[in-house]
Order: sequence, then C-alpha cells, then structure tokens
Amino acid sequence: MLALVMTGALLATLLQTQDPAAQEPVTLEDVTVTGRPLDAMIRNFVSEVAEPNRGRGLARWDDQICVGVANLRPETAQYLADRISTVAEDVGLAPGAPGCAPTLLVVATDDGEALARSMVETRRRSFRMGGSGMDRGGHALEDFVETDRPVRWWQMAMPVDSETGQRATRIAGDCEGMACSAAEGNVMAYAPTIEVFAASRLRTQIVDRLTRTIVIVDVDDLAHLSVVQLADYIAMVSLAQIDPDADTSGYASVLNVFDDPTSAAGLMDWDRAYLDGLYASEGNAISRRANRQEIVSAIHDAHDRLRDRKPAGEGPVGDGGAGR
Repeated sequence: MLALVMTGALLATLLQTQDPAAQEPVTLEDVTVTGRPLDAMIRNFVSEVAEPNRGRGLARWDDQICVGVANLRPETAQYLADRISTVAEDVGLAPGAPGCAPTLLVVATDDGEALARSMVETRRRSFRMGGSGMDRGGHALEDFVETDRPVRWWQMAMPVDSETGQRATRIAGDCEGMACSAAEGNVMAYAPTIEVFAASRLRTQIVDRLTRTIVIVDVDDLAHLSVVQLADYIAMVSLAQIDPDADTSGYASVLNVFDDPTSAAGLMDWDRAYLDGLYASEGNAISRRANRQEIVSAIHDAHDRLRDRKPAGEGPVGDGGAGR
C-alpha cells in the first residue's frame, strides 16, 4: 500500500486561478512520487513505540490478565476495568474472575509524581526484583518517577520456558539459608535449570512474558479526554511494552490523544494491528532482529485482515495520519 505525496510546485500550478486564455503555455517539471510501503511504515512504527527490557525481546501477557482500578468512582473504575479486559480478550487473553489479584493495577491520583515516588521508595523491590531482563533499569525507573506525564507506567517481565512456563532467570532469594550452605560451590543450586526439548540455532524455548504492570493516572490532566480514550490508552501501554517518549504523530494512534484529543476516539487500526501482531507472533527467535521482523510480518497480516473488514468507501488501513 502506498501513500502519495504531491510536490508543492505542482500543487501551486494546479491552484492558479488566472484566465487560461491569458496564460502562456506552462511546462510542468517532472513530478516525483514518494511511496511509503506498508512494511516500511510498520517497521518504523515498531521501532518507535516498542521498548523491551534491556537485552530481551518484546514481552506480552500469557493467557490471563487481571485488571484492578483504584481511587476512582465505582462506575468509572468498573468501566475502565471492563474496557481494558475487553481489549485483552480481543488479543486472546482471558480476563481474571471477579476478586482476582490484579496483575495490571491502575491507580488514579491528583499528584502522579508524589505517588510514584512514594511507591518506589517504600516497595522498591516490587519495581526492581533483580532478575536479568525483568525491567527497564534504574534510569527508566527514575524517569517513571520524575517525568511529568498524565499517565505513567512500569512493567515487570519474566524470561520463561515456553514449554513448561518455568521461570528462566535467577532472582534474589533463590538460594538462602541451609539450602545455600548445602549447595555451596554448586552453581546449579542458584539458577533455574531448563531442559531443552528441541535444540535450534534459530529458535529458543526462552520467551518473555509480562507479569505485572502498574499505571498511575494523574486526574488533573484528563479534562479533555473521554473515559473510552483513557481506557484504550491504558490498554495500549499495558498490553505491550510501549516507549513513553515515542513520537507517533505520523500515525493514527490512541497514543496521540494527550497531544491532540481529537486525533483518536479510541484504539485505532494502527494500535489494533500492533497488538494483534504482537500476540500472534511466536516471539521465540534467538535474534532480536528476527524477533522484531516476525512481529512486523504479523502486524502486516493484521493490517490486511482489518482492511478486508472495512466497509466500502472507508480510507485504507495504515495510511499514516488518516483516521480509522
């Protein structure tokens, strides 16, 4: 799919309103048509928004998610939880039953920085458990606390064995007390042991799974947003690992609603295709480049499915700044 760009000189010529009879013949210069192949646009979008943990591939939730919302009126909290759970269902996740322990917690406040700082200071281990590949690092945590944003989020992920679901990284406390003393000198006592079922130089059993997300919403910055926009924005940044500094102004995305509330009524085709592609991919390529290319291909397939479902007369899917 191509988006066509008309040069300014040609546009000015076409818009002239002088009497045609009084004009001298005009020779038009060659026109350069710049194409934006969909694959290139998808790769750029993925490169811009995706932010996996250090040294790891892109993570996603596995099978189930439980959404909790705090510090909002009951009807608003219930709507947010239901809407986010519905988006999660659309990508194949099962929402938790009523009363489940939240793995995705949304907390509203009138001072996002103060709440983030308090939570990190009092329960830092909940934000940085110490396992390799489980979070985005200390500098990112400082950014989570100190950068003023209407919505801020922090995610924990876990490298796991895709065959068994077993944790594939050591965290603090794996070996303590008597067990540690008895196993002194034996490295196998300090880290999980993974049985390899099918060795491959291209694929790995170790994949990355989101395990916990906290989202802090500053209610003073929500005046121009609808509850649907807020819910879909939270769903997007919670179901995928999204760079909070991503520039998505060239795409029709719910990620733009705080810069321009009129830009998206909710999740857009770009957002849905991104989530669909992320959850449709295997995510087990050893090469992180190959891992991303697999996701790009899955997103392309999702765009094709969305395009096929669009009613006749609507704009093309993936047209950059166009609407849904």
